[in-house]
Amino acid sequence: MSFLEQLQQAGTQNQSMLCVGLDPEPSRFPGALNGRSVRIYDFCAAMVDATLDLVCAFKPQIAYFAAHRAEAQLEQLIAHIRRVAPAVPVILDAKRGDIGSTAEQYAIEAFERYGADAVTLSPFMGFDSVEPYLKRHGKGAFLLCRTSNPGGGDLQTRRLAGVDGTPMLFEHLARLAQGPWNLNGQLGLVVGATYPAEIARVREIAPALPLLIPGIGAQGGDARATVQAGLRRNAQGVSGPIIVNSSRAILYASAGADYAQAARDSAISSRDLLNSASTV
Repeated sequence: MSFLEQLQQAGTQNQSMLCVGLDPEPSRFPGALNGRSVRIYDFCAAMVDATLDLVCAFKPQIAYFAAHRAEAQLEQLIAHIRRVAPAVPVILDAKRGDIGSTAEQYAIEAFERYGADAVTLSPFMGFDSVEPYLKRHGKGAFLLCRTSNPGGGDLQTRRLAGVDGTPMLFEHLARLAQGPWNLNGQLGLVVGATYPAEIARVREIAPALPLLIPGIGAQGGDARATVQAGLRRNAQGVSGPIIVNSSRAILYASAGADYAQAARDSAISSRDLLNSASTV
């Protein structure tokens, strides 16, 4: 199946728009795992096992593994997801962005070494830095568009002189992703939950694209406002899917022996809140 088909199947099967971000910080691990980077796989696998029937995707952040020389554990983790939750897609959060020849190597890393179904990318270097990922049939690529961090507006909300309608940079990028860059229907956009009005604007420009939305939970994004902005229906009554990511609020819901159950409880609460917002 393609990434989008997997996403639809997992979302329907688990009745979920929730994505669990796998951002392992050994200093926050519970009990005997605390401070032990060699146990990153064990902690993350426990998170996967606790939430696999509650999510539409998992999103490991590669820097949290690479910083601890744990790339082999990341490979092991994605293989584990394949075994226990084969219907749930894996989005590798790598935010790569480089010239075509180097991008080709990063695509090999994401899709062949790690076996991810989709990857996050920085589009700042233009289409030729994105195209190598689109050559992988059925794989997904999410372009950073309007991100949740405070500094995102330094560039993303600047208006572009000489472009029709003088759009802001993030609006222009959404138009490219919805249109000429989306050669095989593989692109999606990253938009932050901390800016629901701008999520709504991206959805207006790109009604069909999947939106990966980080920022609920520890970053303070409003789950209800996020869903209502991201699932705005178009004239045909349909909307592209949204994938709402929560990481720390689920992973570190408890520092005690009940950490896996606490993560599950937090994921259930998040999933149910997102679902309730979609019916308003």
